[in-house]
Amino acid sequence: MSFQHFLDVQTLGRGMTEVTTAVRDAVRTSGVQTGLAHVFVRHTSCSLLITENADPDVRRDLETLARRWAPDGDAAYRHDLEGDDDMAAHARSVLTEVALTVPVGHGELLLGTWQGIYLWEHRTRGHRRELVVTVLGA
Repeated sequence: MSFQHFLDVQTLGRGMTEVTTAVRDAVRTSGVQTGLAHVFVRHTSCSLLITENADPDVRRDLETLARRWAPDGDAAYRHDLEGDDDMAAHARSVLTEVALTVPVGHGELLLGTWQGIYLWEHRTRGHRRELVVTVLGA
């Protein structure tokens, strides 16, 4: 059995937006009891991740690390058509992930107790982002 659902997510700018509930709802709607949920973001300046959902300091610290990995406005960047955050956003996306897969059991995402699924916006202003959730299994 396969099922596919598209999610529209409006971000507020650089930072993380939790999408666990929306992905969980797609899995439940799919009717799949045992299988895999694959989540893909259709953009090049944001990413997906599974990280701790209990302490917001984890997400703030990840953003601090990303500023070190790919700073805005680096003079060495050639690609800056959309501003100082343009190339930095693409680099952050490449250094993280644009897709992830979570096992499904008993019709539910098999995430750990403190795990959440997040869309990580790398641009400084908000954007509408599209995610594709594909659920495969029986």
